[in-house]
Amino acid sequence: MGRLEQGDGWLSLGGWSPGDDRLLVHEAHSSFDHDVHVLDLESGELTRLTDGDGGDEVRYSSLSWAPDGDGVYCCTDRDADTLYLARLDAASGALETVVEGGGEREEARTPSGASPPDGKWNVDGVAIDDETGRLVYSRNVDGYTDLTVGTLAGETTIETFPEPDLPAGVAGGVSFDDDAERVALTVTVDTENTNVYVVDVETGAAERWTCASTAGIPPETFVASESVAYETFDGREIPGYYATPPKAPAGETPVVVDIHGGPESQRRPSFSPVKQYLLSHGYAVFEPNVRGSTGYGRAYTHLDDVERRMDSVADLEAAVGWLTDRPEVDSDRIVAKGGSYGGFMVLAALTEYPELWAAGVDIVGIANFVTFLENTGSWRRELREAEYGSLEDDREFLESVSPVNNIDSIEAPLFVLHGANDPRVPVDEAEQVAAAAAEQGVPVRKLIFDDEGHGITKLENRIEAYREIVGFLDEHVGSGV
Repeated sequence: MGRLEQGDGWLSLGGWSPGDDRLLVHEAHSSFDHDVHVLDLESGELTRLTDGDGGDEVRYSSLSWAPDGDGVYCCTDRDADTLYLARLDAASGALETVVEGGGEREEARTPSGASPPDGKWNVDGVAIDDETGRLVYSRNVDGYTDLTVGTLAGETTIETFPEPDLPAGVAGGVSFDDDAERVALTVTVDTENTNVYVVDVETGAAERWTCASTAGIPPETFVASESVAYETFDGREIPGYYATPPKAPAGETPVVVDIHGGPESQRRPSFSPVKQYLLSHGYAVFEPNVRGSTGYGRAYTHLDDVERRMDSVADLEAAVGWLTDRPEVDSDRIVAKGGSYGGFMVLAALTEYPELWAAGVDIVGIANFVTFLENTGSWRRELREAEYGSLEDDREFLESVSPVNNIDSIEAPLFVLHGANDPRVPVDEAEQVAAAAAEQGVPVRKLIFDDEGHGITKLENRIEAYREIVGFLDEHVGSGV
């Protein structure tokens, strides 16, 4: 059997060929720069299928062999803004489109009727049964998963079956049964924890097979989010999700603006116990997908790269303006909360627009891009420099946008949480910003977990962390609940 040496990028396996003699290998050089290889197990020869990209950044994801072993189906954005379903020839690497990206927003799932960036949607996943040619592919429509079930009628032709009768939410983890007559997958909804559903491939009939725990909390108390969009400083529409507590008194409801990490990520309408916890304590929750988020096309994702970093923070200023116009919102009680890169966004929002915020909650966030890049794992540095800027070429800019260097502007109370063993964003980021804010006379609370890394994962720590967060908000913002 051949031996595969380490490549230039981050390697992962994409699946065995139908004859079990070849293996797909996915190589990521950065979040948007991928390659696909085929490893011949007998000779050990590694053949690259994606040589024709001409140095351009191209994504390839969700790799799946064709039933005949002569092709590879994948999601890619080669020569396009959005991901689409394509077929790579397993010998030549020639690429053909199977299903286009894009598509219009579905009004039934977006009650506000607002329009986010360009209405462009990714085909973001495919699963194929290599014996029958039956397949399922997914399209990310404003964060919701639209599934198409069908069968290959040719190399690039799909005969589709009725749409699966599933709740509107986020689906994944597709697995066919032995005869490909049914498919199992997980679905999570704003008001429903992740459950397993089984779908009849030919009819679309779906049955829920599990009943995920809600820790004794009545499911009917959970609150659904509304899909919305708001205009930002340059006229773009920024998409997001907004939820209000069951009793939201006019002009008196505080809001937590919860900012996702990444930044190449997307907040989607999946079940969040933390969001429901905040809502149950009287806080509205707004989750914006500011520029730099995925799910809305390549161009949108690159709008915050390097020197445009603070444009995404300006999107938060516009978010506060949109919230202020909501009749239930108390504009003097708006909070910024976020984790990882979202923690940087919290700190940047508090230092760039200090008059807008009543408090900030920074969870494992970046306070200083220079020290973050110097101290993060070497395996991760190059990947992050492609997004933020490099220490060699952009150090002055990185210093200028690091919140810890602008901490004299901060006014709002700050809660900093971190894991002592964080290999991605070292704990010194929390120590730096907490100390600097305290020196400015800002009320600061710091909570470091000795047994956590990049995030808070252990149940007892999560319970402590989120009780402390709500206690901090009640003290400095107050929900009245």
